Amino acid sequence: MKTQVVLFSMLASLLVTPLAAPPAQAQAKGDEARALLKAMSEYVSSQKTIELTFDSDIEVITPHLEKIQFTNSGEALLSRPDKLRAHRVGGYADVALFFDGKTVSVYGKHSNGYAQFEVPGTVDHLFAALRAGHGVALPFADLLLANAYDVLVAGVLEAKHIGRGVIDGVECEHLAFRNHDTDWQLWVEVGKTPIPRKMVITSKTLNSAPQYTLRVKGWNTGVQPAPDAFAFVPPTDAKKLSPDALIDLDELPQGAPEGGKP
Repeated sequence: MKTQVVLFSMLASLLVTPLAAPPAQAQAKGDEARALLKAMSEYVSSQKTIELTFDSDIEVITPHLEKIQFTNSGEALLSRPDKLRAHRVGGYADVALFFDGKTVSVYGKHSNGYAQFEVPGTVDHLFAALRAGHGVALPFADLLLANAYDVLVAGVLEAKHIGRGVIDGVECEHLAFRNHDTDWQLWVEVGKTPIPRKMVITSKTLNSAPQYTLRVKGWNTGVQPAPDAFAFVPPTDAKKLSPDALIDLDELPQGAPEGGKP
């Protein structure tokens, strides 16, 4: 039995630990990874409308060094350049966001409260405002930006094309990137529609390296949104809150340790 365990460990090591590549080969894989990332970014940014569904997991590390994972599901409808509707459901929040190019409305079904503030401009401006003014991470949003490639590669120190993998039965190119404080991986569908199918972000500066994972479950383009698709009409009994009350837009319950944010 001991011999079998040793042999199994050696085999597993060979399967998951590739030999170090020569510098020229490593450079080629890095260039290939960047080319695939650029192709994905250009494809996504060229789509006027995108309708998608997703599942996401975010990990936190407790003060006792226990790793806890929180799971959410959601959907989004994007109409470039300045319309977005998104809905996320988790164990701690049921939140919808509406953006009509001028006003952002966030409604929390669990609390029956909503907040609104002005963001004139594009969806890119919306993402920047949510991050800078309200501390909402939105890690997957970078893939939807009009200049996604420039943003994604800005802090990359090392890039690799790992090979191919399969996500929900779809063959994908597996890419890996290293930044100063994070490692992140991306699986991009093979073929003429290079859709981002999975993203994993690992926080290297935090104890136990918590991860954020997102899987795209459904993806449609060329959708014709209804005229009122991005309009928000609050329920008659809903409470209007301050824009500072947007904590429910994040993927963690209140009081969760900060270590889980990518």
